[in-house]
Amino acid sequence: MGVTAGTGQPTVDQVDYAALFAAAPSPYLVLSPALVIVGVNEAYCRATGRTSQELVGERFFDAFPDNPADPKANGVLNLSTSLERVLATRKPDTMAVQRYDIPVAGQPDAFEERWWSTVNTPVGGPDGRVAWIIHRVEDVSSFVRERRQRQRDSTAPQGRPAEGMEAELYARAKELERLNDELRRAHARERQVAITLQEAMLHSPDLARHSNVAVRYLPAIGSLNVCGDWYDTADLTDGRFTVAVGDVVGHGLEAATVMGMLRSALSAASRAVAGPAQALEILGLYARSVDGALAATAVTALVDTRSQLIVYSSAGHPPPVLMHRRGACELLDRATDPPLGARPAHVPRPQAGTAYHRGDVLVLYTDGLIERRDEDIDTGLQRLADALAQCLGLGPERLADTLLARLGVSHGARDDIALVVVAL
Repeated sequence: MGVTAGTGQPTVDQVDYAALFAAAPSPYLVLSPALVIVGVNEAYCRATGRTSQELVGERFFDAFPDNPADPKANGVLNLSTSLERVLATRKPDTMAVQRYDIPVAGQPDAFEERWWSTVNTPVGGPDGRVAWIIHRVEDVSSFVRERRQRQRDSTAPQGRPAEGMEAELYARAKELERLNDELRRAHARERQVAITLQEAMLHSPDLARHSNVAVRYLPAIGSLNVCGDWYDTADLTDGRFTVAVGDVVGHGLEAATVMGMLRSALSAASRAVAGPAQALEILGLYARSVDGALAATAVTALVDTRSQLIVYSSAGHPPPVLMHRRGACELLDRATDPPLGARPAHVPRPQAGTAYHRGDVLVLYTDGLIERRDEDIDTGLQRLADALAQCLGLGPERLADTLLARLGVSHGARDDIALVVVAL
């Protein structure tokens, strides 16, 4: 802090951003992820006829509901859709001009017709999730009313060229909104088809017999293709079963094809050999003959319910996490080896074991769950452990959903995510 040397001017870190926000000429409002109003500037208060004391702490749609006298009112629907899109994609969303009537101050049940141009912008938090949403509006009601009056007044002279251009821009904005909605619906349909196809490829008959196992698959944000992440469960004899996850580099049909081949090979090997290390040895040998498999990773764990023992082995994959019933998390990282097919010659893979107690939880996952750009993997692992500790006592299905939410990836991440949660 201080002044810039030789200039006498204040440095950037001395700028009072709260004062700048309050004095900004455009109306701004700040929302929490729960859509609670946490801040408004003076311009927003003037535009809506409300005070900050009336607005701060209120849920946005409680403070600004739809006009009950307008059966066609869709302001709440369209704005909530935009805000949900911002939370899901963590990207700004620009709305077309929208009618959104607001309550008249001091007149119960009275609403004033208003039209707005709106931009919703996310502000990221340190954990990568959306911490705040900046809701910026411009009141264009006067322009809309003037345009409507000119259209009604057939005897009025033609407007100025600028007015005609504004009207054309408005019409194009509404058309753009319609086309964007169609594209979003098409994107959602194609994404659902991709997810359904991936789930069909990941179908595990043995999984249906394990109510204590929950699985999740989420494709990368913006990806409409099937991908290379997988999970699997295989029942053995005498109360033993295996769980596994793996990751093939890349996206699309080629990666999915490689994924299917490796997944099937590991499932067969797990049923035929003595333990996870031997299964990965066989898979590694097989991977050398499969184009696109050399950099694939996998981890597999054998759960022996009689001896309450977990035996595991990893081929270049992030370590599973064993959360003990009191909340402490243990990384299963004592049997890690290079990815499948990475060694030019066969070398036995390592294997390790650890005991567990009733009430513990085993979590396997692919790197999309923990990795973030420009962040050390240890930071992601610690974030995972912290999130798991907050899920203590939940059943596997609720734990899986809560974990994804706490890590900010419920709607996907930059990479695909496969997740397996085993209640022990």
